[in-house]
Amino acid sequence: MGHDHSHGGQENGGMEEFDLEKMELETEEMLKLRYITKDNAEFQRTEGGFVSLKIEDEFYKRVQVYRAFPFSDPEAFISIREANEKAKEIGIIRNLKTDVSKETAGILYEQMRLRYFTPVIQKIISIRDEYGFAYFDVVTDHGACRFTIHMGGGSVVNLSDTRLMITDLDGNRFEIPDYTLLTQSELKKLDLFL
Repeated sequence: MGHDHSHGGQENGGMEEFDLEKMELETEEMLKLRYITKDNAEFQRTEGGFVSLKIEDEFYKRVQVYRAFPFSDPEAFISIREANEKAKEIGIIRNLKTDVSKETAGILYEQMRLRYFTPVIQKIISIRDEYGFAYFDVVTDHGACRFTIHMGGGSVVNLSDTRLMITDLDGNRFEIPDYTLLTQSELKKLDLFL
């Protein structure tokens, strides 16, 4: 029995080394950024409003499109990822304007519009806060809307001196492009967050 036991110990030791190797491999993968261009990749619209990608000898039936810098540099460093929970990166488009065709850029913009859909708040009807939540009742450029945010924890972010981004409990984003244009009574309601 004793013999078996020590053997088990060795095996576990081996496992740990293997994990370290695996981590190093993953790090290498990460450093080995693959740039996607019109020369090595082909994007296509698919059924259900999705997008497929053929890159070198790989084919992805559906990919997800993320901006690395959604606000400061929305055209640059577009990350193309697998469409699953892990969302592993397949590659990066360095610049949408120059590295892919106009048609491809159009397809990817569509996907990003869906992902980064941000209604603009035009009028604040009421903001009620209780128990650490704030309940917004607003009118956006897409119609009337109610949503709830956490009072703490960066739900309201100043993107500039006058531009606010508000993220609700479900991760939906709303924007106030210039809060100085709101009425006095609307600003009073926003006081908590300014």
